[in-house]
Parts: sequence; structure tokens; C-alpha cells
Amino acid sequence: MLTFEGYIVIGVIVLMIIALYMEVMRSGLILFSATTLLLAIGVINDKDALAGFANEGMITVGILFIVSEGVRQSGILNRLAQSYLPRKRGKMVFLLPRIMLPVSFISAFLNNTPVVIIFAPIIKNWTEKLNLSSQKFLIPLSYATIMGGMCTLIGTSTNLVVHGLIIDNGYEGFNMFELGKIGIVVTAVGTLYISIAGNLLLPGKKIIFNSKSRTEYKDYSYDIIIPESSNLIGLEVKNGRLKELNNLFVRSIERGGNIIETQKGAFNLLANDQLHVEGKSDRLNYILANEHIKLNGIELVKNFPKSELKQYEAVISPRFPGVGKTLSEYNIFEHYQAVVLAIHRNGERLTSNLGNLELKEGDNLILLTTEKFIQSWGDSKIFYLTSYIRDYKTTGTFWKKWIAFVILLIMITGATLGQFFSSPKGISFDMFYFSAIAAVLLVWFKIMPHQKYTKAISWDVLITIAFSFALSKALQNSGAADAIAHATINIGKGLGPVGVLAAVFIITTIFTEIITNNAAAAIVFPIALSAATQLGVDPKPFFVAIAIAASASFATPIGYQTNLLVQAIGNYKFKDYLKIGLPLNIIVFLISLLLIPLFWSF
Repeated sequence: MLTFEGYIVIGVIVLMIIALYMEVMRSGLILFSATTLLLAIGVINDKDALAGFANEGMITVGILFIVSEGVRQSGILNRLAQSYLPRKRGKMVFLLPRIMLPVSFISAFLNNTPVVIIFAPIIKNWTEKLNLSSQKFLIPLSYATIMGGMCTLIGTSTNLVVHGLIIDNGYEGFNMFELGKIGIVVTAVGTLYISIAGNLLLPGKKIIFNSKSRTEYKDYSYDIIIPESSNLIGLEVKNGRLKELNNLFVRSIERGGNIIETQKGAFNLLANDQLHVEGKSDRLNYILANEHIKLNGIELVKNFPKSELKQYEAVISPRFPGVGKTLSEYNIFEHYQAVVLAIHRNGERLTSNLGNLELKEGDNLILLTTEKFIQSWGDSKIFYLTSYIRDYKTTGTFWKKWIAFVILLIMITGATLGQFFSSPKGISFDMFYFSAIAAVLLVWFKIMPHQKYTKAISWDVLITIAFSFALSKALQNSGAADAIAHATINIGKGLGPVGVLAAVFIITTIFTEIITNNAAAAIVFPIALSAATQLGVDPKPFFVAIAIAASASFATPIGYQTNLLVQAIGNYKFKDYLKIGLPLNIIVFLISLLLIPLFWSF
């Protein structure tokens, strides 16, 4: 029977989920607000509210942010990416595994976000060189990091959150590779599925292997204006082509506030027409040198030599000070000496009326500026990613790469084998122990800049995790977890524990697609624990299901940060994730339902 307090807790969590889905504010603040409300009502006490901040799993996540940043700073990931990417075109069914499997392996030991931040521009540059559509590879890049993260305890913060909750409730947590029993199978089958179905289900031009093919995939867009003195005035654009615009495809013409689609038919150019054109990234220099066309926004950088101008991409992070402001209110050029040519959002390229557009986290700004932009803001946390779209930077010296690799290897080996050793002083040779040592070594060897160690940590993620523990405790204290677990058992009782396991997995999957994965795991955890207790079975299979389901965010771009990143870079729409990702969610569900009872008995 659900108590009055239970109804209050469920009501608060429902409101929290709505706020997270609507992105009212950052997730950490939303969970902090929900925790404070429950504290004020008396459902939890101050010890419960703050317990998450002392949890070893949460602290370990924070330390691993520093380790991941140190490895990124060393440049070893850049070197790896350059060495294993295929040199020639081929069938997509062979190209994708060569990218996805190494990325999955790396993501099993490093935070997913820096892996995507490093690899995305490199892969985009690689696809352009081989005349391939980058949209066929960036979603698979994100999925590869997610699947790789399922394979180890440290592969994703979600695994550490579930691990911490298990220990807090008096059970033995996961070991380093325990989740790999499911994760490795998911990675192998998921990679096979994407490799076979990706060419059909992913957006972008289909890849047809032909060694003689010279198809141009136009991954870059430009907005140009026809000046009144241009010799292009009066010329005819036919089916998007104009021979005077060398290797540029005219997608549309903006004239007098109206958009004219030019893919089919013939249209004559007029003075002051604004053309939306597409081509390869080298077309920027052609546009800047052509006196008969003018790049939109070029007047703001007229004092910079044209030879120094480059086109950059910068994906806005939550720390960007202009979030929530319009471009008119927050002058990008004044702050960064860069002109906004366009903004990519939710798969759409926005170029018109940019001054009144409110900036959001995840917006991909297409900027015209000089190399000073990267020098000043390349490592800044106000952007998720900054990259020159035709190049990438190889950072770190030879010795830094190898020292970072050795430190990472020691951390992984130590955390794996540490469980077999005991200290006379009661020290646990666990993930926290070895990750702390690795982080300190990376700083003292000057691989991770000591001035930036606080910037490497995503504090919003840590706050979200910490208060997730408080919400989990509230569900237990109020009896809401028991009541929901009872209802879940009734739903799946016909199939016994396996039916309840399926219900727990589905609930976690739905939550992780609409709110943060860590919050989803923490909310479902006490429900699963109560369900196992009521059934009289071992709760470990349910804990594994939560860890896998909370990471398996493939059907939406909002459930996982790496999905949001590649959405901005790859210009994907929401439906693109649903189309390729929903079948993958079902595949992961079926694999988990089959293997979890096999490896972890009830």
C-alpha cells in the first residue's frame, strides 16, 4: 500500500522527469531542487541528502575525468585515430567495424565524451578525403563509445553509480570486467547490426563501393551574397548548378525574405540574392578569393587578411556564457573575434535571422575566424569541441604519449588484479585507489596541466550523481520503491523473475532516453532491489540489467552526451537516431534478457 509520503516522492520525481525532459535548467540543479524539496518535507534527512557526495563511486567518476583529460592532452588518441583509419574507400560493412571496434575498446577504459571530441573531427576530415558522407560514421562513433562503456566498470559513470549503490546497500559490487559478459556481446552484435544496416538506415549519401567513383559528398555549407557589381547577375542556375561557381552546388536562393529551392528547374540570379551553397571544405578559399561573390558576414572580419581566415566548428557546452541569450544580446565577434556564419541545431542549418536566435547547449556554431581562436579557446570548457574543419591538431610529445599509456595500463591492471590482494592496513586496491594514483601521476608528469584540473571535471555530472543517491534513498524511505516493485512483480509475475527483469530493463531504458542515464539508474535501483527482496531472489541480475539499460541510449540524441555531440557535428535530426537506434535498443534488450540469467542466477 502506497503511503502519503510515497505519493509525494513519486510526484516530485515525476515533476523532476518533466523538468529534465524540457531542459528547464541543467540536470544537476534539477536534482538538487528535487532533493531539497524532499529534505524540506522530511522524507529524507540531511545525512541522506549528502550521502552521495561521500560515495566512492561518485568520487571515482570525478577522478576519472582528470585521467581522461590527461590522456587526451597527451595526444595518444589522435595518434591512434590517424594510424587505424582506412586509407582507401571500401564497402561500408567493412569500413564501420574498423572504426567502431577500436573506439569501443578505448571507451571501455576512458570517459566517452573526450573520445568523441577527439575522434569526430578526425573522422569528418577522413570522410571528406575519401569522398564519403560523414553522416554514415558519426552516429556509429557515438554508439561505439556507448557500447564500449558497457564492457568495464570504468567505461561509463553509470556503471560506477550502480556499483556505488550496490555497495551502499550492503552487497558486493561489480569487478572490473564483470559487465563485459554482456557488454562484449552487445558490442560485437551491435557493430555487426550497424555495419549491415547503417548504409540503409543512416542519413547521408549511400556508400556504393566503386574504385572509380568520384562522387562529391558536400558536407560543408556556405551562404554567399551576389553583390550589385557581380558578373553573375542574370546567369541561370539550372538544377542547382552554375558552371561559374566551381564545384559548388546551389541548394537554395533567399530573395526578398522568400526561399527558392533550386534543385529542380532554372532560375536567374539577381543582385543581392543570398545563395545557400554546398561543397567541400576547400571551397572556402575559393569563395574568399572570388570578387563576384561575397561570403555572408565577411564585413565583420574585413581587417583580417583573407589568407588567415579559416572556418571552424564549435559546439556550445553548458558553460558557454551566451546560453539562453540571442546573438544580438551576446556578441560572438566581440568576445571571440569570430563571425557566426550559421548554426546547426537538431539537423537543421540556420542562417536567416540569426540575431534573434536564442543560443542553446549543443548548438554547432560555424565560425569564420583565424587560428587565434583555437589557440585561445581550443581547450576551453565553454565549448564541447572546437576544430578547424579541414585539419586536426596532434598534441603532446612522444614521451608524453608513452607515459600516459603506461599510467593508464597500470591503472587498468591494478584495478583488475587488486581484488586478489589485501593490505594489512585495510586499504582496498580498487578502482578508486588506482585512478587516484593515475590522476596524480598525470599531473606531476605535466601531461595534465595542473592549472586546468578543475576544468577537466564535469561538476554538473557529479552533482547529478550525488543527488541521484538522495532520490534513491527517498524512494526507499517513503515505501514508494516497495509499492512500485509490487506493481512491477504483478505485471511480470507470469514469467517469474525473468518477467520482472524484463520490466526493470524496459523502465530503465525509457527513463534513460528522456532523462540522464545516471538519474535513471538511481531511480530504478531501489525499485529493482525491492522487487528482488519480495521475490526472494538474488538482486544481482537486476543490478546488471539497470547498468546495461541505463547505458543503452540509442533511440534519442538527448539521453547520452555523446549522441548530442555528434548530432551537432553531423547535422542529424531526431528521427535519425530513432530509425537506427530503436532496433539497437531492442537487440540489447534481447541479448540482456538471454544472457543475464545465464551468468547471474536468481
